[in-house]
Amino acid sequence: MHPAEVSRGSGPIVLGVPHAGTFVPDDIAGQLNDTGRALADTDWHIDRLYDGLLPDITMVRATFHRYVIDANRDPGGQSLYPGQNTTGLVPQTDFDGRPIWHAPPDATEVDRRRTAFHAPYHAALKSELERVRQMHGIAILYDCHSIRSNIPFLFDGTLPDFNIGTNQGRTCAPEIEATVFEFCQATSDYTTTVNGRFKGGWTTRHYGCPAAGIHAIQMELAQSTYLKSEAAPWPYDAAKAERLRGVLARILSRLGDLSPDLKGKT
Repeated sequence: MHPAEVSRGSGPIVLGVPHAGTFVPDDIAGQLNDTGRALADTDWHIDRLYDGLLPDITMVRATFHRYVIDANRDPGGQSLYPGQNTTGLVPQTDFDGRPIWHAPPDATEVDRRRTAFHAPYHAALKSELERVRQMHGIAILYDCHSIRSNIPFLFDGTLPDFNIGTNQGRTCAPEIEATVFEFCQATSDYTTTVNGRFKGGWTTRHYGCPAAGIHAIQMELAQSTYLKSEAAPWPYDAAKAERLRGVLARILSRLGDLSPDLKGKT
C-alpha cells in the first residue's frame, strides 16, 4: 500500500488528510498493546466527510495510521506545543496519556518509518501544491482534521466545533482566515475559535508561506459534529454529516472564488 493516495483536481485548493488512515503493517501492529491496537486517535471518517464537496478539488490522504508515524509532526521530532501535553512524531501514548506500545520503537525504527511513510506522504503533498500553484499562481492547503470534543489530557472543557489554525495568522493571507471564520460563525448552532488549542500542525506551519504563493489553514473539527458517538465503533451520522458538509462546501467554494484576488499577497 502506498503511503499516500492522491485524488487530483484542477482547482486551487488541496485538501491534506494526514490522520484518516488506519493501515498498520503487521510487524508494527505486533508491537502495539491492546490500547494501541484500538487506533482510537484516528480522524474517523474525515476523508468521507470531505469527499466530493467540490468537483475540482485535490485530496492527498495518508493511508497509514498516526501510530505508525504522525504525518502532521515535525520529522525532526520538535514539539508543536512546548510545555503542553501532546503526542509526538511516533506517539508513545494515546490522547488520554495511556501507553500504546509493548516496547516503544527505538531511534533506528523511527528513522525507518520516517523514510517509508512520512517522507512519501509529504512528497506527494508538496508535488500537488506545486502543481496547483503552477496552474493558478496560488495554492491553498486546507488541512483536514477531527478529534474527540472532550480529552482532559490535551485540553480543558469541551472543544469548540470548529477550530481554525493559522499559527497566529502566519500561514495564510488574512482574507483566508477571515473567510473561514465568517462562514463557521454564520451557522449559529456551531461554536468556533481561531488559534485556540489548535494553532495549525506541522503541515500547516511548514507549507504555509503566503510570500511564495502557498497559503495553509488547518480545520480541526470536533467529532461530535458528524459522529453518532465519540467512542468505538465511531459511527458516522449521515444526517449530522450532511448538514456539516453544507458548511464545509460553502467554505471551500468561497476560498476557491477568493483565490484569484490573493495572487502576490503576503
